[in-house]
Amino acid sequence: MAGHETHYTLPRPEFDKPVKLLIVVAPYYKDIADNLVAGAKAEIEGVGGSWDLVEVPGALEVPTAIAMADRQSNFDGYVALGCVIRGETTHYDTVCNDSSRAIQLMGLQGLCIGNGILTVETRPQAEVRADPGAMNKGGGAAAAALHLIALGRKWGASRKDVGFRPKADDILLAEDKNGSRTA
Repeated sequence: MAGHETHYTLPRPEFDKPVKLLIVVAPYYKDIADNLVAGAKAEIEGVGGSWDLVEVPGALEVPTAIAMADRQSNFDGYVALGCVIRGETTHYDTVCNDSSRAIQLMGLQGLCIGNGILTVETRPQAEVRADPGAMNKGGGAAAAALHLIALGRKWGASRKDVGFRPKADDILLAEDKNGSRTA
């Protein structure tokens, strides 16, 4: 059973400047969502970070809220939380695939997002995964976001003239017949 496997967990990242994350949760299954949020909060506070929390109606709205916050606010990263339990229709597949795809696309654009939207077959599977004392997937999602923030700060801290990025004064837009630069 997956609940009994052991996995390697990276040590918590350390930050020299404060981090602030937005936790976006779909509380459709309120007790499960509350446990996911508790795990995420504890992980963020464990590195000295702060968080804000917003609730959205369902898992499909989580990526939209993150995109809105990214355009209109100043968060370092995001934690996506919710739970989708397989039902009798294919709606489960749509919600799982589309919410995950949207989160992944935003991540590929540079957002630091930990995806803790549970996609499970049964409620007991969700309960053990959400429980901060068991699998703690909320804490894991927050840890993922924190590690991505740390990576972004590490790589974004020093700007070197490498690759194909020209220096600003070396950009030549056009030349006239006499070799003079024109814009």
